[in-house]
Amino acid sequence: MAAETQLETINLHLDGGELRVELARPDTLNAWNTQLGEDLLAALDRARADDVRAVTITGAGRAFSSGADLRAGFNPTPEGHPDVHTPLTELYHPAISGLRRLEKPVLAAVNGPAVGIGCSLALACDLVVARESAYLLLAFINIGLVPDGGSSLFVPARVGFTRAAQMALLGERVPAPQAAEWGLINRAIPDEEFEAEVAALGRRLATGPTRAYAAAKRQLNAWLYERMEDQLALEAGLQQEVAASPDFIEGVTAFLQKRPPEFKGA
Repeated sequence: MAAETQLETINLHLDGGELRVELARPDTLNAWNTQLGEDLLAALDRARADDVRAVTITGAGRAFSSGADLRAGFNPTPEGHPDVHTPLTELYHPAISGLRRLEKPVLAAVNGPAVGIGCSLALACDLVVARESAYLLLAFINIGLVPDGGSSLFVPARVGFTRAAQMALLGERVPAPQAAEWGLINRAIPDEEFEAEVAALGRRLATGPTRAYAAAKRQLNAWLYERMEDQLALEAGLQQEVAASPDFIEGVTAFLQKRPPEFKGA
């Protein structure tokens, strides 16, 4: 029998051993705020329970996640700069590393745009499928920031330096079919077939060999992500450095005013 749980920003649905984690801030395109970070950690705790055999993460509405909620703003540091380090180290990065270390298969069902840390969340999962109409975007550079959420690790691990640099430095959309061709995601699915294929894949994972899945994840983590915690710490530190720059303030202001930014290199 299916079980439903409603957190403030996330819906949890358990059916046949598959835990569906649905980001549920559709009015913001499932943008991340403090509450969503706290709810993701709570969802991870639920996913560790014995009655869960596989996890699917998706978004409510027309987006997977649009990234950080810039309209929510940031608390100030003692120096008066936006504090991005605290939410990264206390909420967002623990959720990302928790997904990688979860000894169960995790499927990202990218139902719409996956942007910024929303893109990082998708790529932290073991398998990633997306609607053909969806896209992935490391938008950080467009507001004067650097990749975080582990994307400086996950993207090059999936597609190599050349394409990782293109995504990180140019901040351009990667449409789902191109992402599949690159190997950034596993599959781009026609929109009208997406829900059925996600459901079938979720059932397959939930009825598969749980211990073997866990062991396979440990192998991949040991080979590709052994230094994940160091990289997350580097991301958080560098993100705080650039968040103190005038370019970041200009980037956020331009985003909110819906105009191109005028970066000064400061």
